Amino acid sequence: MGWILGIIISTLIFIIVVGIVVAYNSLITLKKRGQNAWAQIDVQLNRRHDLIPNLVNSAKGYMKFEQETLQKVIDARSKALGAGNIKDKMKAENQLTGALGKLIAVFERYPDLKANQNVADLMKQLTDTENKIAYARQFYNDVVTRYNTKIMVFPSNIVAGTFHFEEMPLFEVPEEIKTAPKVDLNF
Repeated sequence: MGWILGIIISTLIFIIVVGIVVAYNSLITLKKRGQNAWAQIDVQLNRRHDLIPNLVNSAKGYMKFEQETLQKVIDARSKALGAGNIKDKMKAENQLTGALGKLIAVFERYPDLKANQNVADLMKQLTDTENKIAYARQFYNDVVTRYNTKIMVFPSNIVAGTFHFEEMPLFEVPEEIKTAPKVDLNF
């Protein structure tokens, strides 16, 4: 009778250990997927950062009266480049997105600028990059939502608490920049 109790206790311990290992591994997997998804966003953000100086320099000659708008884009880009952690980077990138939206809206007022092939090419590249950022942001938020949910539901929340898994931030778009500016590349 004692050996049956020993087998039952051993089996329960084995099941608990396997459950902990499975929960831990799934949390690690989701966390790494979230980090990878952020890295993909970061690639596109860096591409956008590289395009901005060329776009601003191309537009300077045409937009003599819009220096404040150009300066806001440059300042927002500098903040984005200097942001340290993910939350700060998200905030800075959202500010940059807003500044770029205003710049794109200003472009519409300058027919000569719209007719410039270099500017048109840069705008197309920027639009493509913005689309890639939006897709990468959606993928990142999906993965992070799964991870954040997993660290909150039972029984994986016990493992998450024990091993200090922390929530990852969502890359949300502020209300003021949710509607993307219309870019007309048909000159």
